[in-house]
Amino acid sequence: MQKRQFLCATALAGLTLPGTGQARTPARSAAAPVLLTLGGDVGKGNRGPLDPALDQLMVKHKVSFQKAHVFDFAAITALPVVTIRPTLEYDGKPHTLKGPLITDVLKAAGVAGSDNTRLMMRAIDGYVAPLKVADARKYRFIMATHLDGAPMPLGGLGPLWAVYEPDGFADMAAKSLAERFAGCPWGCYYIEVAAA
Repeated sequence: MQKRQFLCATALAGLTLPGTGQARTPARSAAAPVLLTLGGDVGKGNRGPLDPALDQLMVKHKVSFQKAHVFDFAAITALPVVTIRPTLEYDGKPHTLKGPLITDVLKAAGVAGSDNTRLMMRAIDGYVAPLKVADARKYRFIMATHLDGAPMPLGGLGPLWAVYEPDGFADMAAKSLAERFAGCPWGCYYIEVAAA
């Protein structure tokens, strides 16, 4: 194997390179695209500030941050998985959704917020849904990665969907299907964390 091929294969596998002592971070691999960015009040972060030239979607959505914590698909799916089965507003049928609790995502990003910490969850279409950490915990919001056993595609409800199971809460189950999911942005790609 040629040296270049070996170094590329080693880097993609996340192995420590001989003589460098460097390995990929557990938060994301260098070869995988970022699916979720948390900005604002996030621990030390694992990426620098927004790049106005290259972070075009975020710029168009008026997102700004000096540091952030990013997750690729592997990092999100490495977190403990929760399964919910809500009746969805789109077809009126129950579906199985899986993904980590949003509170576990926050913890993995180094967020040390209180119950009053505000989360502004942004979807790729620009939709923004506010959520307090207390409500994320109370309603057991997840960052869904799978729908009915399959990863959710971009162009559908994914690749990530901030969602919960409203059927299990009397105050939410009393609302119409559309109202139950008003705070659930599909295609969620960014969360602004703001301490109260």
